[in-house]
Amino acid sequence: MRIFLLEPFFTGSHAAWATGYSRYSQHEVHLFTLKGKYWKWRMQGGAIELAEQVMNHSKQPDLILATDMLDLSSFWGLARNHVGRIPTLLYFHENQLTYPWSTQDQDRQIGRDRHYAFINYRSALAADHLLFNSAYHLDSFHNALEPFLKAFPDNRGLHHLKTLRQKSTVLPLGLNLAELDTLKPTKSSPNQHPLILWNHRWEYDKNPEAFFQALYQLADQGLNFQLAVLGESYQRSPAIFKEAKHRLSDQIVHWGYARDRAEYVRWLWQADLLPVTAIQDFFGISVVEAAYCQTQPLLPDRLAYPEHFPQSPDLYYQPGEELADRIVRTIAAPADRLLIRQQVASYDWAVMAPVYDRLFEGMVSAD
Repeated sequence: MRIFLLEPFFTGSHAAWATGYSRYSQHEVHLFTLKGKYWKWRMQGGAIELAEQVMNHSKQPDLILATDMLDLSSFWGLARNHVGRIPTLLYFHENQLTYPWSTQDQDRQIGRDRHYAFINYRSALAADHLLFNSAYHLDSFHNALEPFLKAFPDNRGLHHLKTLRQKSTVLPLGLNLAELDTLKPTKSSPNQHPLILWNHRWEYDKNPEAFFQALYQLADQGLNFQLAVLGESYQRSPAIFKEAKHRLSDQIVHWGYARDRAEYVRWLWQADLLPVTAIQDFFGISVVEAAYCQTQPLLPDRLAYPEHFPQSPDLYYQPGEELADRIVRTIAAPADRLLIRQQVASYDWAVMAPVYDRLFEGMVSAD
């Protein structure tokens, strides 16, 4: 089977997912991509360039697999004469309907943020099947659609909601977890003090304020710990990162983006604890990777996390629970790290690629 995979935002986890599936699938997967920058422009205009790429290709696909960053309805309008009536799947890494927008975003301030959510909605209408990276993501998207559409004056299309849910399926991300084993350090010294890890993007939706406030409390209480802060930073990263670098200077053993993949993975294997404070995670790659390397996550009991660790209720903290106190108790009584690793091992592409292949084959034959 020949699959055309369309990704207008080819960077980071989107690029890793696309290249991973093309590498491990038994099918012939062709990537059509644009650089991973200017995400709003990619959602608005990326369909034009990708339609041209597809129309200039000498072969026709058996299946089109697009991601949520593509305006699929515009793509179909432009490429219909070339691709014909090809089964089309839309994969949601995230969505602009329930993604928490920054209060600093000018589009939100003037009410223009609805436009990007509407692109997701009409793309969903244009697709034959919708794929979500977690059950949490699927449910949150569909639960938000009705109130979103009711905000418009008329012709809201509420009768489409049942059909959209019926054609939706959960398909978790595939990850190259086997690589984490190959990059495991052959020798490592035990940590002098418990090593706490941050390995997420430096952005508001990961809620760094709650994370660092908890560590400030631990430092003030005199708890001995070390801190490694990884992840990608941006020009407008939250100010608390600058503050934390100063206030926690005695605890910091690494600060900033890792030089390469090997260095990043080395810290995953070295760390003891990953307290997570995110207000949004449709899947949580950074959590899964750390857990696979036997760093114990400490998680809010919400978002996609309960799907990853259903056998480990001791990993979760509840609303209102003091995170700093919970960190102290977790350090004193850690969970079974091997069990934590085992629960996420099935996300490796060696397992997931055949799942993708079988699902796509069934969808093509059904259509």
